[in-house]
Amino acid sequence: MVEDPADPAHQEPAFRMNAANNASSKYRLWPIFVMPVLVVIAAAAWSAFWFYAASQVDQTVDAWRAREAASGRIYDCAKRTVAGFPFRLEVRCEDATVELRSQTAEQAAAQMPPLTARLGDILVIAQIYTPRLLIAEFKAPATLSRHGQPVMVVDWRVGRSSIVGLPDTPKSADIVFDDLAIDRMVESVRTPAARAAHVELHGRTAEKSTLDKPMIETAVELSGATLSDIHPVLTQPFNAEVGAIVHGLKDFTPKPWPVRFRELQAAGGRIEIRQSRIQQGDLIAIAAGSLGLTADGHLDGELHMTATGFEKMIPALGIDKMLEQGVPQETLDKVAPGVKSKDIDNLFGALDRAIPGLGRAVRENANVGVAAGLAAIGQEATLENKKARSFPLRFVAGAVFIGPLKVAQTPPLF
Repeated sequence: MVEDPADPAHQEPAFRMNAANNASSKYRLWPIFVMPVLVVIAAAAWSAFWFYAASQVDQTVDAWRAREAASGRIYDCAKRTVAGFPFRLEVRCEDATVELRSQTAEQAAAQMPPLTARLGDILVIAQIYTPRLLIAEFKAPATLSRHGQPVMVVDWRVGRSSIVGLPDTPKSADIVFDDLAIDRMVESVRTPAARAAHVELHGRTAEKSTLDKPMIETAVELSGATLSDIHPVLTQPFNAEVGAIVHGLKDFTPKPWPVRFRELQAAGGRIEIRQSRIQQGDLIAIAAGSLGLTADGHLDGELHMTATGFEKMIPALGIDKMLEQGVPQETLDKVAPGVKSKDIDNLFGALDRAIPGLGRAVRENANVGVAAGLAAIGQEATLENKKARSFPLRFVAGAVFIGPLKVAQTPPLF
């Protein structure tokens, strides 16, 4: 019997085979459609997360600005934008201004009008997974003005900072500058006030700090620095490292520094200098100790100092020149309070009358005697495999003394 190809019974096996093949093809193709869907869902979820994190960083920046404003530092910008999608967050502040109120004892006491600093842009960066860590970059220069008149210009090559812990109490804060230059503006003429190849300022909550007894650990590093307005010895380049802990703080609420220092003094707080090192050429000095504050805001206490190149401190402090030039009373008061200039001048004059030229010889060699006198202060020591001397460095109501000699005057902190 011949089979009829048109018979449905004859077609059934082939139909079932084709149906099975179609089902298998569809089964193999489903990952091709599922993967793009998953990618779209993941991208949408990541985008939502990024925008949420961006809003959180924006709030963190606002919290930081609020803390700074309460501390007398008011940040503002003409335009603020958020970018950095997809892996980080960037908040850019264009045409930034910083208003500084009551940041120094002089400014607070005299109720001076605020200083306004204008700079280019401030860029705040955060990784999307660590929105509580903010890293900021500052665009130079910054011009400080009072009553609309420029009084200071600050320039730098690199300026950045970081802060951890916002919007709660910050855990740490750091700021770094490279090639920092500070100039005073006097009738539109820039006069150098300070220079530094590298500056680092660090602050963090100390390990033993508690809510009822907060402490701040600080560190300052300067490289290739010069300061024109503090002491002539600092006009030559020097390197410095200072580490300290501030004890006796009332709390960590934001407030201007003069207010915080006043509270510190009222609580009997101290500034513990754990370590410090200054090097200027062959002169190296280290010091440690504790300083308090007087009722009028001056430093008061004692540091134990060890220094090499001790004989070079005489010309560095200008003591030899004071003697050679007749010792003006104003200058003499800085190094030997109570000694009258006329007494020394009369002595040198009497020597010249007795033996012509003797007074001049004594003046020119006076630094030898002064060096011997200073060498009698303290004890012999060794510092970094060099001969050195250890002696007390006393702060008395802001005046700085090496033995009986007053070598500097520090300003009040409030």
